Amino acid sequence: MSSTTKIEPIGAVRERVLARLRQEIISGGLRPGDRLVERELADRFGVSRVPVREAIRALVAEGFVHFETPRRIVVRRLTPTDVKELFELREALEVYAAGQAASRATPDDLAEAERLLAQAATATEAGDAEAITDVNSRLHDRIIAMAGNSLLIEALEPVAGRLRWMTRRNEEWPQLLVEHRELYEAIASGDPARARAHALAHVRTNYRSTVRQLFGEAAAEEIS
Repeated sequence: MSSTTKIEPIGAVRERVLARLRQEIISGGLRPGDRLVERELADRFGVSRVPVREAIRALVAEGFVHFETPRRIVVRRLTPTDVKELFELREALEVYAAGQAASRATPDDLAEAERLLAQAATATEAGDAEAITDVNSRLHDRIIAMAGNSLLIEALEPVAGRLRWMTRRNEEWPQLLVEHRELYEAIASGDPARARAHALAHVRTNYRSTVRQLFGEAAAEEIS
């Protein structure tokens, strides 16, 4: 009796390796300045060097890693400018999204947001950093989806991973939970102006907290 071995398509292997490396960077398993070596990664994941090479190229495009020299690829060290620019983009798009969500959210949308908030509360009580990061990201994704604008989703997609990477540094978890509850209540009220105001305050507070975690209190105090 013969048996066949299912061969995983190269594209699927690349996506699997890419997802693993991206998550390791976001979670801190791979830290800024850490080197990515094709041969070592291929051995670790049990794959050829081709999908690893392609995954690294994708990480370069997403802004997670860069060529420190032509032959040395490392996890990017975030600068104050990196953080500022991404939070400016987040402010412009997420504040708009919150206002639209207040006008367009369905009962099912709001029920899903409530479910995510309950998960966030459980993770916060447990101090589970990975779960907190995951559920908070999904809550923001849900708000973006509530806005009902596919172009908005496409605009955020290229930087979504980097935003998650940066906000992972914000460990003021109980405050984040309070802000997310207030933002949800503003959206649920159906008042776009109220929702935009809460979204703006949340993004700016998160910006200061992220800068504080990355660069220290003095840098956070410089933010107007």
